Amino acid sequence: MYTYQAEEGTSADRERLILEHLPQVRLIARRIHERLPESVSLDDLISNGVVGLIAAVDKFDPSQNVQLKTYAEHKIRGAILDGLREMDWAPKNKRRQAKQIEAAIATLEQRLGRAPAEEEIAGELKLGVEEYRQWLYEVRALNIGSFEFASEDQEGDLLDYIPDTDDNLPSKTLERAELERLLAQAIDQMPKMERTVLSLYYHEEATLREIAEIMQMHLSRIAQLKSQGILRLRTYMERHWSSKR
Repeated sequence: MYTYQAEEGTSADRERLILEHLPQVRLIARRIHERLPESVSLDDLISNGVVGLIAAVDKFDPSQNVQLKTYAEHKIRGAILDGLREMDWAPKNKRRQAKQIEAAIATLEQRLGRAPAEEEIAGELKLGVEEYRQWLYEVRALNIGSFEFASEDQEGDLLDYIPDTDDNLPSKTLERAELERLLAQAIDQMPKMERTVLSLYYHEEATLREIAEIMQMHLSRIAQLKSQGILRLRTYMERHWSSKR
């Protein structure tokens, strides 16, 4: 098994890589923290992220054709999310709300044969539009990973497929290709505004505040659209990905 330390032979090089990537830890921790309650400490997120960074440096294998920055981001984010799970910071009623929204979206998609509008989802939940939007705003912190499951008995990220040492099998490559195809289908069916918000957030790495300025909308509305978009994607992927596996 390859390890950076075994290949390079010096702890100085290992320490240098860790220090070089510390800003990456802070960036990821801050982006996650902005969607969490104020009671969650940013320093705790950074500490967990540093643990993930150290693991990434020690286990990094350049033969997998993945850059250290990309691999480190995967490990840093995973370590922070693991720490949050252990804290059990999310109120159970918010998790229930997220699952209720997902169930309403799934029911409407099956009934209508298309992506339901916001008003239709609110109606299925027997909520007014403004009350439904408040739900979306309140559950935004649950979506701290790309597609983290909101239920208490399910954990894991659908995009957790970056090869790690011996995990570069052809079956994994095929799984990732199929996953990307399904994601593209799901995104294509989303309303334009939600698709734009997710694209700016995940591909352009803009903050929610920056997206609000770009789209000339209130910050809370951007947070609602992001939550709704992620819940749509998660509903679609749970139905189609689970059936294919």
